Amino acid sequence: MDRFCFEITEEMEDERIDKCLTLLMDSLSRSFIQKMIREGAVMVNGAPVKGSYRMRVDDSVSFLLPDAVEPNIEAENIPLDILYEDKYVIVVNKPKGMVVHPASGHYSHTMVNALMYHCREGLSGVNGSLRPGIVHRIDKDTTGAIIACKNDKAHICIAEQLREHSIVRRYHAICHGVLKEDEGTIEKPIGRHPTDRKKMAVNTKNGREAVTHYRVLERFDSYTYLECRLETGRTHQIRVHMADMGHPLLGDEIYGCRKHPFRLQGQTLHAKILGFRHPETGSYVETDAPLPEYFRHLLEIL
Repeated sequence: MDRFCFEITEEMEDERIDKCLTLLMDSLSRSFIQKMIREGAVMVNGAPVKGSYRMRVDDSVSFLLPDAVEPNIEAENIPLDILYEDKYVIVVNKPKGMVVHPASGHYSHTMVNALMYHCREGLSGVNGSLRPGIVHRIDKDTTGAIIACKNDKAHICIAEQLREHSIVRRYHAICHGVLKEDEGTIEKPIGRHPTDRKKMAVNTKNGREAVTHYRVLERFDSYTYLECRLETGRTHQIRVHMADMGHPLLGDEIYGCRKHPFRLQGQTLHAKILGFRHPETGSYVETDAPLPEYFRHLLEIL
């Protein structure tokens, strides 16, 4: 176990203890901190406190963080829609509703569980036992192409292409409203939302460079069908950038408008084109993930 101790400064005066610790320990979720408080693991001036406690200047806060125990992740025989595969990499067309890798609350039925079964022991270990083979990810309700690596050499090569922004990633999306310009570029840094830790936001203090290029494919009465090309790959980047423009993605319940006449499961966002330099041969490989049925049907309705 690791022990953490903090002295409360004037800026934190009168903040609830759970919010205060979330700001001090941004690697921990607020719900996890609240759980520790309920269990009496958080001490202020040597005594356990309740979640309603508000901080005072010079308060001394301490708690023991239990050692993380990684769960045993098992291979599962889940069918995969494979767009490309060789002994170095595999590109999968991820369906809506599938989580990419195991995390709290999702230790089974993820793409990693399926890849472990399909590839047996042949997945890179660079990102640890919870993310074998995984170089990048897309959201649970985003569909489309995602690449995984079968050995560490391939993983390092693909990860470097992501860092230098040389991988081609083109997404198709439907947003609220009618975009006036045929194409454009959004350059606004993205970081963790200052008050809602489950969301991202533009122009935050901890924001990192984020660049999205967009091109209109078709305009409808109240919506726009567009292609977005990622130059960087921040969490929720397209969703956050489009919402900041005033054109949130259709179906996006976190950053968008919940009122629409369609029955949708999350945002209408599909990773269609994925192009990369092959880690062994150096040749360019490009995959094209067909639009899912719900997306094609929605375009027909519009």
